Amino acid sequence: MDRPITGYHLDEEGHWVAELDCGHNQHVRHNPPWTVRPWVTTPEGRAQRLGATLACRKCDSGAPPDR
Repeated sequence: MDRPITGYHLDEEGHWVAELDCGHNQHVRHNPPWTVRPWVTTPEGRAQRLGATLACRKCDSGAPPDR
């Protein structure tokens, strides 16, 4: 299920995590060549993606919101 990004935070290892409007969190790493998300590397790039949607596998499985 696609859910809009409402914010971001860094996890304990320094990786960016998108906060989704459903209450779930999802890592948004830029790790070429496997995952290419150059927008996550700058504050401007992350700001431009607010409101963009990500597929939330946690919603698809019926998981409760993250804390």
